[in-house]
Amino acid sequence: MAPVPDPNNLYSENGSSHMSPNVAGALERVYVPNHTGNTVSVIDPNTMQVVDTYKVGVNPQHVVPAWDLRTLWVANNAEGRSDGSLTPIDPLTGKPGTAIRVDDPYNLYWSPDGKSAIVVVEEMKRLDFRDPHTMKLQSTLPVPECAGINHADFSIDGRYALFTCEFSGAVSKIDMVNHTVLGTLKLSKYFTRPDVLALLDQGGKKPRYIPDPRGPGAEICTTKGMPQDVRASPDGHVFFVADMMADGVHVVDGDSFKQIGFIATGVGAHGLYPSRDGKSLYVANRGSNQIHGHPHGKGSVSVIDFASRTVVKNWPIAGGGSPDMGNVSADGKHLWLSGRYDNVVYRFDTATGAVDQIKVGREPHGLTVWPQPGRYSLGHTGNLR
Repeated sequence: MAPVPDPNNLYSENGSSHMSPNVAGALERVYVPNHTGNTVSVIDPNTMQVVDTYKVGVNPQHVVPAWDLRTLWVANNAEGRSDGSLTPIDPLTGKPGTAIRVDDPYNLYWSPDGKSAIVVVEEMKRLDFRDPHTMKLQSTLPVPECAGINHADFSIDGRYALFTCEFSGAVSKIDMVNHTVLGTLKLSKYFTRPDVLALLDQGGKKPRYIPDPRGPGAEICTTKGMPQDVRASPDGHVFFVADMMADGVHVVDGDSFKQIGFIATGVGAHGLYPSRDGKSLYVANRGSNQIHGHPHGKGSVSVIDFASRTVVKNWPIAGGGSPDMGNVSADGKHLWLSGRYDNVVYRFDTATGAVDQIKVGREPHGLTVWPQPGRYSLGHTGNLR
């Protein structure tokens, strides 16, 4: 992995002026995978218009920049079927190429050295390492304790990664050098309360809320967490993990692999995106604790200050919404997010929180903004470094 020039800010190469020569000539576009529509909507961010829509594979989940930034890959995981695929998009033309069949590609990452694509095979609880161009299988790593394995981020030196386990309420730590599982950590906003954790571990069916033994009128939520996106802090010491059931962000020390904090944000905390200056973390709160939510939920964006680990701003969506996954524009002036249950894309002004909306296809999910600054991509909708 290429060393980080500034050890205090692993996002230093993601500033607006750090455009790689590998993205020269790429069209300015926002690529939106419509999960239920089996299409990709292409938006011109300058005109705010959908300029193209085309069919891809079944159930497209995320549009992922390649490690070398020369291709965008649509991960079509074909839920409950056996015809998952990856569709390449040429950023110079904005057009798709021929899809490649792979098992259940819910998400896609890249080894820090760029030698492997890492297909996140969510349903089968495993990671498939493949050739980054042909997608020929190199090796497979089972992660049996990580039900719903889906999102990831990498340590500052690339030696390990944390993958979230949506249906286990946990994160798994993966040795990226030896391709082994180093451990799995359960997450909870009650991580400092062993008395509560003991109550939650007791068998039997429980109501969603039970009385808190520490105080009259206080309640404890018994619902297991559902970790989603994960991003490293600028100094690489900790990882922030969004949890759509806990309505906030867990803070995990990556090296010791222990939870050290929890930050309440909003209903259905889901996507995480650093600002271009590396000082803030945008949290997309999807507005629902349900996997299959409804339109016009209590959707919002919270802004976390990396240094203080506190929420400094909240941007609601007038009339409700369902902000999910996306990324920040190259100039840092806008945060683009899919509106999962409202069939729209949101564009937030990062100075004011003002929101514009664009109608797209059915159930938009992990959109990417292109081009983005950075030397190489580690995956997802643009985890660039």
